[in-house]
Amino acid sequence: MKLLLTIALTLLRAKLRQSIVAAVGVMFSITMFVALLGFMNGLNDLLDGLILNRTPHVRLYNELQATPEQPVQVADGDTAAHHFIRSVKPKDDLPRLRNAEAIMQAMERDPRVMAVSPRLVAQVFFNVGTVDLNGQVNGIDVMQEIRYYRFADYLTQGDPHDLATGNNTIVLGKGLADMMAADIGETVQVTTATGDRAMLRVVGIFQSGIADYDKVQCYANIKTVQKLLARPGSYYTDINLKLHDLNAAPAMARELATRFKVDAVDVQTANAQFETGSDVRSIISYAVGVVLLIVAGFGIYNILNMMIYEKLDAIAILKATGFSGSDVRRIFLLLSMIIGLVGGVTGLLGGFTMQTVIDNVPFETAALPTTKTFPIDYDPQYYIIAVSFALLTTWIAGWFPARKAAQVDPVEIIRGK
Repeated sequence: MKLLLTIALTLLRAKLRQSIVAAVGVMFSITMFVALLGFMNGLNDLLDGLILNRTPHVRLYNELQATPEQPVQVADGDTAAHHFIRSVKPKDDLPRLRNAEAIMQAMERDPRVMAVSPRLVAQVFFNVGTVDLNGQVNGIDVMQEIRYYRFADYLTQGDPHDLATGNNTIVLGKGLADMMAADIGETVQVTTATGDRAMLRVVGIFQSGIADYDKVQCYANIKTVQKLLARPGSYYTDINLKLHDLNAAPAMARELATRFKVDAVDVQTANAQFETGSDVRSIISYAVGVVLLIVAGFGIYNILNMMIYEKLDAIAILKATGFSGSDVRRIFLLLSMIIGLVGGVTGLLGGFTMQTVIDNVPFETAALPTTKTFPIDYDPQYYIIAVSFALLTTWIAGWFPARKAAQVDPVEIIRGK
């Protein structure tokens, strides 16, 4: 094998310029593959974070809606009769979760659940002079939201602990605060759906990066919202669950809906369209990278074909001196793999360098307050996939010319001379 490697290196040096061109093609392909995947998946992680960081894996709630079977449909009578009574409205009820505390205790004991966070959501009006702005106040367990939903990361102004410890305090969405011209320390008047009014002090400005969301959403301590609505301490509209395994969310949502007789939705179902967009971006990134590597493989194939044509005499001499067809095939496969290995290693270094450069390019936008540079994912699997596919591509590209070289008949070559 050492002799075969020496011969392959000799042939490589004889066609050094063409070999360098082929290796550069592989290097460029690997560099772009790694950089493109790192950037696109970093972008996916950033966009997913906007949703997943603020979305529970499973949400339990009670949605008020009309009974699917209307009373007239289940009444005894003539089955051939035509019913004219329609749209019996749901009874007057509150969108609260019954036995919420018992449900939370059960979920805290469930080994699949990482965190349980109650929430109280209410529609309110913000009174600005003669104008009433629609809003939605979310009563939250502030410390749980900070720990499991990165609540503090989305505060552009203020301290989240002021919301946890203060009475009658509120954090406004950036769009809502701009419409009211409200700033830290000022008070805003809030009117509930029942007409009750309260003055709340602004202790923070929240920006999720989703403009429509920030125009209506605000946050307060859950006890503040219970007091605002004149509800007891056990009154909750939602229970949010964070799971150890995100992929278990759909099955668990169905299980809990049946078990507790509540409405339940998982994060995959709630954001199915968004998840599809992320998958499409990933597929496009991989497809572009694979195409680049295949193009580089064609370059190696052409160079080895030319080398075989120009080195027919050398191949004939090798065979005449006792080298078998399989030995010749191994020589050209080694030649191909050397080009692929050199191009692959330098491509990995180039890809890492390009990722580092992109990662340090400033990228600041009001829509993404927590983002300071372009997002990059340094996942090692991209490097492993890139170099593995590069070696596979170069091996396949070298196999056919190597097979052709192994079939060269030295007698015909010598006679032709």
